[in-house]
Order: sequence, then structure tokens, then C-alpha cells
Amino acid sequence: MSQVLNPVTHNYPFAFAGKRPIMDPKERFYRQFQFEVQDIQTLISKLGSISIVGGERKDATDSILMRISKLSLDVADASDFIPAYDQRTQSAAIKSLTDQLNEEVARLAPAKPRFQFKRAPRTVAAPPAGSTPAAPDNRLLRGVPDKPVAKPEETADAAATEAEASDAVGTLPVIGAGTAVGTKNYNAEIGSTGGKSGSIRKPSFSSAREIAISGHTGLHIILPLSASRATAYGSLTDLHNCVVDMSVPTSSTARGGGGAAFQSLMLRDIEHSLVVAGHVSGAVHITGLKNCVLVVAARQVRIHECDGVDVYLQCGSRPIIEDCRHMRFAPLPQPYANDGSSEATNQWDQVDDFKWLRSDASPNWSVLPEAERLPDTVWTGAVTGGPGLSTADVLRAVGIAKK
Repeated sequence: MSQVLNPVTHNYPFAFAGKRPIMDPKERFYRQFQFEVQDIQTLISKLGSISIVGGERKDATDSILMRISKLSLDVADASDFIPAYDQRTQSAAIKSLTDQLNEEVARLAPAKPRFQFKRAPRTVAAPPAGSTPAAPDNRLLRGVPDKPVAKPEETADAAATEAEASDAVGTLPVIGAGTAVGTKNYNAEIGSTGGKSGSIRKPSFSSAREIAISGHTGLHIILPLSASRATAYGSLTDLHNCVVDMSVPTSSTARGGGGAAFQSLMLRDIEHSLVVAGHVSGAVHITGLKNCVLVVAARQVRIHECDGVDVYLQCGSRPIIEDCRHMRFAPLPQPYANDGSSEATNQWDQVDDFKWLRSDASPNWSVLPEAERLPDTVWTGAVTGGPGLSTADVLRAVGIAKK
């Protein structure tokens, strides 16, 4: 008898007596695609509950648009094993998401003021000198509205209207397109030589809309709580021999948190580095990591073209790897767990290898033995930095040799 996967738990309704069947990559992608579409639809439906003050709704809209863009890239990447008909269907679903977002943004935009005169003003002759001007005859003004005097709250509403008017969704953005005009370049600040050599960089990202760190070597970077204002989307790219800790601004409780989880996160082309990515409410896309240690808690994790990475993970769905080797997985260390974390929903060791279709276990990943897992004292000690500790010292403490 055939069985159907539960779309929520990704488990079978009852156990097989023999080996678990291997799911076709096309079916796996379809499941992940449907899950992401439903998640994005939920976010769109909640836009109305987000305040427009401080651009919060605008940031949420941009984050949703970024996820739609990433979903479009995923469909393109899957063209090798997805039939053309399914690709057209999925492309139509992505277009529908964009249309839904457009409609919701338009619906939430405040109505524009309708104070408008239909006629040009008439020229009135000046009264004779010394005479008292007569009161205007209201009968002659019928149909001509008085010009309103703007109240402070109406002025604020007008400003909000203007902001919402520029909130329309157009073409999908290019991920990693660079720093927006007029915003502070925190990435350049991180790489500047203003601080002491080997000192910990703590960029605030307080005026940024997203966190983007790229193109650094040998740096120890710790994001402070102020960076929680920019966690709508995050990306780390092209890093070598670095330590990056983003746990504080993305955690609600752990280690002095009170921050906000990333809505989505991308890690790409990182070598010989430690990345404490923190918490992600949506998906993490990981590509091209080599000889790294990664710590992350996320709803979905997709890993491509990685080699020699130890992943300390909390994941609400089955992690996916593809074209990977020498991957080892362990549960999230206790110092990075939120109070609401549930081991029952952690599928850190239920990894699906898209490139291993046999019934036996994939040789490309394994569970990191308990004896080789880093103790909590390393996470709360060396990783946080300290007097006399260089970036190389921290990397050695987590088992990464400098290359």
C-alpha cells in the first residue's frame, strides 16, 4: 500500500516494516516549493498587522519580495530535474504571489486626500476705500468646498500616504545588489583599519534595512543588539578565516537577546570560518562553504556544494543537502537556544541528500559524535572574544586550522 507524506510534519502516517522509501528529487522539490509558497502567503496576509511607523511595513514588504525572488531562483536551479510543464506552473505561482503582494500593498495604502478645486478662482473687485467688506453669500459658494486647514495628524497621515505610495511592488530585486543609495556602508566600515589590528568589529547596522557582510579575511565580527533592526534579510558572502557571531540580535531570549530573527538568510563562498548565524524564522540557503563550523536555528535549511562543514543545527523541517561531502550535523548548542525551542520539532539529524537516491545511508553526511562536539564553555568563552584572543585563536578553539 502506498503512503502519503504529511505536508506539515514531513513524516509518514505509520511506520514501514522495511527500509524507508527514497523520495524522488522532483517530489521533494515540489514539497519544499509548496511549503515556501504557503509561508509567503501567510506573511502577505499579516502585512496589515504591521505598523507603518519607522518603515516597519515597508521592510516587511521588501523581505517578502526578497523571498519571492529567491523562490524564482530555486525554480531556475531545479530545471535539470523539473519538467517544463511543472516549471511553467511554478512560475505562474510565483507571479501570483507577486500579484497578491501588489494587491495587499495597494489595499493597505491610505486613501489620498481629495481636496481639489474644480474651477479657477474668480477675480473679485476691490471694495471702495473706507467701506466694510461684505460677508460672502453662501448661496454663491454652493458646490465650492472650503480649503481645509491641515491638522497635525492630517499632516502625518499625508506623509504616511506618500510613503505608502512609493511602496508599490514592481520587478523582483537582485539579491546582493549592493548598498542602497543614501544608506551607510557598514560593510566598508567593518573592513576599515580604524580599529586596532585583530580587534573585534561590532557594526551597529542601526540605520540599515538588511545585514550584508562580504569580502573580508581574518576578522572577528560580533553584531550587537542594535542590528536587530536590520534582520529582515541577511547575507554573508566571500569570507575567509573569519569569525562572525549574529546570535544576539536574532535571539528573543538567549544571551541578552530581545532581538528579531532573520526572515531569511543566505551564506555563500565562506572558507575556514566560524559562523554563528543565530535564528532564522524562514529559510537558510547555504552554498559553497568549505572547512567551516556553522551554528544556526531555522525553519528550513538547504545546503549546496559544501565540503567539510560541521553544522550545529535546530531545524523545523528536514534539512536538504546537494552536491556536498564530509558534512557532520549536531544539535544546536544550549547557549544559543531560545526558551521556546522544542527538541520535538528539531529534525537536525533527518537530512535528505538530493544526490543520493539509494536505499542505504548517504556517505556525504553523518552525525557529529558527542565526544567531538564543542562544549558550552567554548561557545560562551573563546567565541565571544576576550583580551589577547585573536581571530586565529578563536578558530583554533573550534577546530579550524588557518589556511
